[in-house]
Amino acid sequence: MSYRVADCHNDLLMAVRHLRERGHEDPFGDFWLPQLRQGGVSLQVLPVATEEQFVGEGALRRCLLMIEEARHIADVHRDAVALVSTRAEIAETITSGKIALLLAIEGAEPLGHSLELVNVMRREGVRMCSLAWNRRTMMADGIAERDTGGRLTKLGAEAVRRMEDVGIIVDVSHLSEAGFFHLAEVARKPFIASHSSCRALADHPRNLTDDQIAMLGAAGGFLALNAFGPFLTDEVPTLDRFLNHMEHAMGLLGPDRVGLGTDFIDDVADVVDPIFTGLLVDWTQIPKTAGLQRPADFAALAEAAEKRFGADLARQILGDNLTEFICTMLDGQTAEEATSHRQGAST
Repeated sequence: MSYRVADCHNDLLMAVRHLRERGHEDPFGDFWLPQLRQGGVSLQVLPVATEEQFVGEGALRRCLLMIEEARHIADVHRDAVALVSTRAEIAETITSGKIALLLAIEGAEPLGHSLELVNVMRREGVRMCSLAWNRRTMMADGIAERDTGGRLTKLGAEAVRRMEDVGIIVDVSHLSEAGFFHLAEVARKPFIASHSSCRALADHPRNLTDDQIAMLGAAGGFLALNAFGPFLTDEVPTLDRFLNHMEHAMGLLGPDRVGLGTDFIDDVADVVDPIFTGLLVDWTQIPKTAGLQRPADFAALAEAAEKRFGADLARQILGDNLTEFICTMLDGQTAEEATSHRQGAST
């Protein structure tokens, strides 16, 4: 791969944890590391999700075990990967040829009602967090609860401010539509949709409307596009249909606020027991996105993106955009401040 790929969502930690609990010695090294290398991945966001069986008081315990799993991976494969939490660590890791791994929390179940745990997670290296998965939490409604019309709770609004204060990027993927617009009202810093696509092209509740994408852009935020088949089309999902979402998003946000949040789930689902309650799709009937199902497929995506958009733009959307957005947020700057700084440095 001649491109450096940055991916904002891969649930590989869940798969690795399940296999190690069953006695597999090194599932990351045996499968995921070769995949990431073949795909040219330089930065991978690792979400820590709460499975159905751990909702409630088990969520925090499971979250900490997943974070420890990430540390185990980074220790065993220290020559190939590194956990990162700052711009300097990201730059050093990528420059050395290693893969930078960034921790995120998908859904706020581990936080419960305790905002102090936001600070704890920050100290543990978490740098991105969403307030809800599809289900309801104490902070917000997930998209599966959209019929309630729920906005953020008071706790949820306070959590957004706490995350912004301590340097955790707020993630709106999976959030109910009313919750999205409420979050946009209370947010003081840019936020991210870590793995969402465009509802204008596929009318699925997990996708963002053009109004949502425009508001994301107005806030200086970022859209990382999901490659999950049902989110791309009602027909046969293909690599080209994924690029259609990318083209549409760039038309709304510009070329520098769009990247990858592929959410490769096929290999995770093959490992994890049927815990996918609330996915909003019938797992047995899910169409696969041919040519874009796992990290090694980034090579084919790069070829297709270069053919459609040209080499420079392909390089941006495959990796540079997301890497720079995350680094900028970890600097504590807004995207506009960073742009002004770069413009000033060039004059």
